[in-house]
Amino acid sequence: MTHPTGPVVTSEAPITAADPVPTPLAPPPDILRCAYMELVVTDLAASRNFYVDVLGLVVTEEDEDAVYLRSLEEFIHHNLVLRKGPVAAVAAFSYRVRSPEELDRAVAFYTELGCRVERRADGFTRGIGDSVRVTDPLGFPYEFFYDVDHVERLAWRYDLHTPGALVRLDHFNQVTPDVPRAVRFMEDLGFRVTEDIQDGEGTTYAAWMRRKPTVHDTAMTGGDGPRMHHVAFATHEKHNIIAICDKLGALRLSDHIERGPGRHGVSNAFYLYLRDPDGHRVEIYTQDYYTGDPDNPVVTWDVHDNQRRDWWGNPVVPSWYTEASLVLDLDGNPQRVVARTDTSEMAVTIGADGFSYTRPEDDADALPSWKQGEYKLGHQL
Repeated sequence: MTHPTGPVVTSEAPITAADPVPTPLAPPPDILRCAYMELVVTDLAASRNFYVDVLGLVVTEEDEDAVYLRSLEEFIHHNLVLRKGPVAAVAAFSYRVRSPEELDRAVAFYTELGCRVERRADGFTRGIGDSVRVTDPLGFPYEFFYDVDHVERLAWRYDLHTPGALVRLDHFNQVTPDVPRAVRFMEDLGFRVTEDIQDGEGTTYAAWMRRKPTVHDTAMTGGDGPRMHHVAFATHEKHNIIAICDKLGALRLSDHIERGPGRHGVSNAFYLYLRDPDGHRVEIYTQDYYTGDPDNPVVTWDVHDNQRRDWWGNPVVPSWYTEASLVLDLDGNPQRVVARTDTSEMAVTIGADGFSYTRPEDDADALPSWKQGEYKLGHQL
């Protein structure tokens, strides 16, 4: 599976679904990129403070029920909607498509699958025109749009940039019980796998998939789902992430830091995971790599490689594996969460019988004693 220098690199992803979603005859919409997420929050003022005053996202519009935010290099109306509601959840994973005609394709594609589809000529949120929302076969609420209000791109407004400036929306991460099934469906939608995590028995624990030429627009992580693991915003450099940590410390808000900062093995990106006032997970992310060539190779990591999730071999806190946000159906009701039946990544790496390695030829006792305990539940202090 692996060798001393790291993961296996192949020309394609060897992921096979035992129970695939049928492939529609209708062509999928041509997706450009992940564009925004609509989050339901229970305390709008507290969430506004976190995303605007602490993280520095820019308010495009707001009213008593919603706040529309964007990153500093964005020119469309928003990248994040905070909408007040009774239950913290995700209302939409929203993608921009290449042309208005792609919305007709989205309707045909999902209708053939028997999914619930709604289309609104005036959009579901401010600043977005003709849009299609669906509940996809995996249970996630997706939106597709092209028409959008343009706003000022603040890339040159350095007087507004903070040390931890968030410059763009980078990706989503979704929790699903059957990763191969999710991968196969997303491939039908036009996504391509860039990296994945597997084991020697063929279990797939996660896969990173892209439309834009970066490591991912979304990732499928194995777990009880459908749920949202995190939404990620990018910075230019890793020092911006460190500045965010320093700011959180100065404000006595360090309890919002769940994991990191560190560098991922998967994606090679520098990261920080935060939790907002409702517990929604936000990743701050930078320095991944270009994937846009048609023959871009796929990188497969062994689930037992302790550098896959953190390049420095630091442990992953259990909450990162077990906790995630609910997602809503098109009526605003939380979707039923289905338990994963395949082995969980946490169970085989930091569970009571799990182990991880730095070099694949080493046995389970090769890790230093001070490192072994970090990968066992009950040994984390």
